[in-house]
Parts: sequence; structure tokens; C-alpha cells
Amino acid sequence: MIQFLFWPMFEPMGALLPALDSLFSTQGIMVMLLVAYAGAMWMFLSSAPKVHTIMVSDLNVAREFYEGLLNMAVADVPLHYYYNYEQSLGAASLDPIYGMSGLPTGAVQTPMQSEGLWYQLKKNTQLHVITGAQYGKGDRHRHVCFDHDCLESILLRVQSRRLRFKLRSRKPLNFLVKDMAERVIEMAEVAD
Repeated sequence: MIQFLFWPMFEPMGALLPALDSLFSTQGIMVMLLVAYAGAMWMFLSSAPKVHTIMVSDLNVAREFYEGLLNMAVADVPLHYYYNYEQSLGAASLDPIYGMSGLPTGAVQTPMQSEGLWYQLKKNTQLHVITGAQYGKGDRHRHVCFDHDCLESILLRVQSRRLRFKLRSRKPLNFLVKDMAERVIEMAEVAD
């Protein structure tokens, strides 16, 4: 009699038992783990800061420029860069304007993971400064970047700090700025 009274309540649960059985099978657990892993990776990567990279001819001069003149805050290395992501792209130590044709075979060196400088450019945007650019005309220090927005942000910071600069070209963006030691630094965008 009790079973008869409560049977309508248990009947929908009985229909779920085959679905629950397949859900908790080995294959079902693997699918749930993959979905959880994909969700965790999406959360991790979507919260990671955007990183702009600039190659410079002298890291010490760059440190004086970005920390001293532009007053940029030093940032921590983002977690996704601990796995040598950027250096695995292949030619991180080569100046993209000059290409690889004129280099001797021993000239290509992969930078170590600890090399480089990290600065906070905007709220969720960081600047990674690495070596690899060639000196420009007259031993001019060069800072080379593939990203227009990055150089535009740096130009705005140069203008807001009222530093002397000369705009040479808008597309691709190229400007000169003097640092505290009166060295000329060329900021150059590499056009695609």
C-alpha cells in the first residue's frame, strides 16, 4: 500500500537511472573531466593579461627609459608566460626589420626565460621588453614592435610626460624620443 502511494513520486527517478548510469560510467566521467578542464582553461586564458612585446637593442637603456622617463610600473610575469610561450615562437631574438638573411649561423640565440622586463601598460595589458633589435643609424637605440596599439600607447605616455619626440610616420608608426642621457630612441612598428 505504501509503495502504491509513493510510486508516482519514484517513477520519474526510475526514468533517470539509465541516464545516471551512463553519466557515471568511465566514459561519462572522462567527458565530465574534459568539460571541467576546458572550462578551467577558458577561465585561465580569458583572465590572463594581454601582452605586447617590444624588442630593444639595449635592455639597460630600455629599463632607464620605461621606468625612469615613462614611469611605468614593473609587472609580474603572467602565469601563461612561465611555460616559455613567447620564446617557442622561433625567432624571438631576431630583429624582424632586418630579417635572418645576413646573420651568421651562430648569431641566433634564444633568450632565456628570465630575460626581459615586464611593465604594466594598462589595466589588463602588459609590456614585455626583450633584447633582439639591431642598433639603428648612428648607433641609435631601437625599440621594435609588431603591434600598432602598443606603440600608440607608448606615444601617448611620451606625450603626457611632455618628452621631446619627433613623429616620423603614422603608418607604420615610427617616432624618435630622447631619454635622460640625450640618447635618441627610435620606436618602430613593423608593418605586416
